[in-house]
Amino acid sequence: MLSLGYVVLERSEALIIVICNDLSCQAFIGTASFFPVKRPPGAIKMNTLLFLTFVSLSLAENSDHPYSDLDHYKTIYISENGPRLSVVTEQAKVVSRRGGNATLPCKFQRDPSLSANPKLRIKWTKLTSDYLKEIDVFVAMGYHKRSYGRFHGRVYLQGASENDASLVITEVTLEDYGKYKCEVIDGLEDDTGVVSLDLQGVVFPYFPRMGRYNLNFHDAEKACRDQDAVVASFDQLYDAWRGGLDWCNAGWLSDGSAQYPITQPREPCGGKNTVPGVRSYGQRDKEKSHYDVFCFTSNYRGRFYYLIHPTKLTYNEAVQACQKDGAQIAKVGQMYSAWKLLGYDRCDAGWLADGSVRYPISRPRRRCSPTEAAVRFSGFPDKKQKLYGVYCFKPYN
Repeated sequence: MLSLGYVVLERSEALIIVICNDLSCQAFIGTASFFPVKRPPGAIKMNTLLFLTFVSLSLAENSDHPYSDLDHYKTIYISENGPRLSVVTEQAKVVSRRGGNATLPCKFQRDPSLSANPKLRIKWTKLTSDYLKEIDVFVAMGYHKRSYGRFHGRVYLQGASENDASLVITEVTLEDYGKYKCEVIDGLEDDTGVVSLDLQGVVFPYFPRMGRYNLNFHDAEKACRDQDAVVASFDQLYDAWRGGLDWCNAGWLSDGSAQYPITQPREPCGGKNTVPGVRSYGQRDKEKSHYDVFCFTSNYRGRFYYLIHPTKLTYNEAVQACQKDGAQIAKVGQMYSAWKLLGYDRCDAGWLADGSVRYPISRPRRRCSPTEAAVRFSGFPDKKQKLYGVYCFKPYN
């Protein structure tokens, strides 16, 4: 006959029942509602536990006895302390912008019976998109504090209270976007919480002068950097699709996949009878596969403007004209940022730094993108053509 017994975990108030014979032990974790047996004397009444798990522990001492022999079953009682430290993040996501500040919330609660620990350690790391790696951001233990890599000198603990482990990031960059882990280590106790840092910005498709589908992943990263942007994440592309982005050419994303957003299904773009969505080619070879790229950029510190000039310009003349005005020829990402975030509108085609000619329309009208607000693309014309104006960018000091 089986013998069952209650096991009380002193703080987590879970019930563990372990039943063993000579061959194996089976541990059941749950509450009394799962096990209709009598409590042994002295057992403590427990609150409801939200889950039931099953663990099987093999004991390979002797395999001569069949499982049907139940005579050797016995009851084992186990007692264990529950967690004495917990980490809480009040917000799952914080939204900021490039150049701004962001506070990632994190607080911890210690068991009041624990004495003060001068070696309590707070560690912040940034998770990679595949969650396989962690990038060190900041570590604090007592008076010892250290920031790492590109976060050096830009991060510190908010320290609003003795239990506040919130991280403040100053001068937020495009690369700061992502998920961060707050870990508190108190002797043998530790706990973690995760907070996402999102950025206001705009996603735009990009391909260089050489044409479509000519970028491997590393070329795509450089192409975005050259245009004052970074390779977009899937979440950023998905948000852009929800905002109406429709593009029928696949582009790299930061996780190494190639995808494209479709709001209006049609034959050349997966078929007209398909549902709208973000189409995916899955993970691709970062060296051998070639696609366009989806870039992401955010607010900038400076002035984006169309240079008023008495004549049309070649590309080289456009570069010199901006320099003469104390500025530099603008980049594609800066035009998209001005258009999307500032509502910039100009119906004059102008040179940009990559040799393309574009113009931003926020107010659709006849002869100026009559059907939609968009950054209009006129191609990569011969740089010697004297047919266009120029867009300049003057950064603030």
